[in-house]
Amino acid sequence: MSNRVANVTGTALLTDQYELTMISAAIKAERADRQCVFEVFARRLPDGRRYGVVAGTGRVLEALEEFRFSGDEISALRGIVDEPTLDWLADYRFSGDIDGYREGELYFPGSPIMTVRGGFAEGVVLETVILSILNYDSAIASAAARMVSAAAGRPIIEMGSRRTHERAAVASARAAYLAGLTATSNLEAARTYGVPSAGTAAHAFTLSFATADGSDEKAAFAAQIDALGTGTTLLVDTYDIRQGVENAIAVAGPELGGVRIDSGDLGVLARQVRAQLDGLGATSTQIVVSGDLDEYAIASLRAEPVDTYGVGTALVTGSGAPTAGMVYKLVEVDGVPVAKRSSRKESHGGAKRALRAARDTGTIVEEIVVTGGGIADGDVADEGVSGDWAVDGLGSLKARDLQIPLVRGGRVVDDVPTLADAREHLARGLVSLPWEGLGLSHGDPAVGTRYITRPEK
Repeated sequence: MSNRVANVTGTALLTDQYELTMISAAIKAERADRQCVFEVFARRLPDGRRYGVVAGTGRVLEALEEFRFSGDEISALRGIVDEPTLDWLADYRFSGDIDGYREGELYFPGSPIMTVRGGFAEGVVLETVILSILNYDSAIASAAARMVSAAAGRPIIEMGSRRTHERAAVASARAAYLAGLTATSNLEAARTYGVPSAGTAAHAFTLSFATADGSDEKAAFAAQIDALGTGTTLLVDTYDIRQGVENAIAVAGPELGGVRIDSGDLGVLARQVRAQLDGLGATSTQIVVSGDLDEYAIASLRAEPVDTYGVGTALVTGSGAPTAGMVYKLVEVDGVPVAKRSSRKESHGGAKRALRAARDTGTIVEEIVVTGGGIADGDVADEGVSGDWAVDGLGSLKARDLQIPLVRGGRVVDDVPTLADAREHLARGLVSLPWEGLGLSHGDPAVGTRYITRPEK
């Protein structure tokens, strides 16, 4: 048997088998076209997290447009599902509507992050691909946002490509940039999504200049500067850091752009290197630190003379939370609310809309999830509410509708926010959190979620 795999560029087989066997059974039972509402939400946040960041929406929409069962996919499925199902899949085009939280929006337990409306079969088949994208990207963006807050304005470079799957590395770089990181080392992310790229040299470059007579760090530095200019960053911890800094300035002069430290006690070393650089007249040379950094390590270095951080493993693994724990649940069938009632896995039936209440200062105080009659019409109004909603208990608080249109009649809408829009939106959203919500300590979600059921009209 050959080890080669067909080069399938679509996204239709990025799914679980039971999605298709459910469709097969639904077709046979004449239930495939029942009008349904599916929702993506997280029952809880990962342990220790006070908020989540929605990321991956743009990638979901890209995946939707490529979700087609061509000849290769149909051939791969023959023998797994029956011929009527294969015929249905061959003609598959999503024709429904999708609404959701915009990318870069904060979310909390129960937030209806994405709502998919359409026939049962055409909606259920999207479950796995939607969840795989949103769960990973949101986990990375949520971890990255915590790192950005911990860095307190200092730049962070994403450099985790070698610590994850090659395609996940691209998604991770995108999500990290959305969350506020400055650049990525991943060139595919730069090409595909326009994320700024950065990178200079690894220890291997310095070691490649070693000879039988010993190391020649100066020669390595000189070669790098000759190729990249004095604005480059030299890696000074291949051998002895103190000697490395001295060699760097001897070769580049005091106008050297930066030095990078990738090992050791970074706080102590940063102080020593800063003093040494200043003593050599390189007062503007910056210090970049890397090496297994996470948000806690970054926070611990806040008082040290560090100019830029490089993060890798912790970022691409969600810093201890590699998935956002989102689920994709059927909540309505032909207008009738349905809900799972299993212990610890309960869900709220019925299509939903969501509001976020905030004080006049902009600080958010509550997530409000509304089900029941009239919510799809947006035809209610009351005092104390901006927009078209009437919600008891808001008082002087202002509230905004969180979901936006993403897909209409199977077509992605024209004005979906861009990655740059999402980055700016999250930056504003983080400022709106209660101050304790930005802390790295364990605690409840930064704001609570309130469920309201409106009476049927």
